[in-house]
Amino acid sequence: MTMSKSSEGKEQKNRQEEINAKRKARKEKKKLRIRKFPISLRILVVIIIFCISLLLGIMFGYSILGDGNALDALKPSTWQHIIDIVEKE
Repeated sequence: MTMSKSSEGKEQKNRQEEINAKRKARKEKKKLRIRKFPISLRILVVIIIFCISLLLGIMFGYSILGDGNALDALKPSTWQHIIDIVEKE
């Protein structure tokens, strides 16, 4: 039941060819995926949602927690006043 080295080599080569053929068949079967919502657009949407939530959070904090007008939180004079208070220390 001993096999010669050349027949073992041929058998191993045949197995490797079968494996390669299966891999190639799988690659051919794989469909090319076309994204309906591209990644760059996803990133842009996430950034926009982040900015909107940041603005809403600032307005909420200034009006509900700080007892001010919500739209005053968006004025540059309000932020200048906050910066002046922080830098004064």
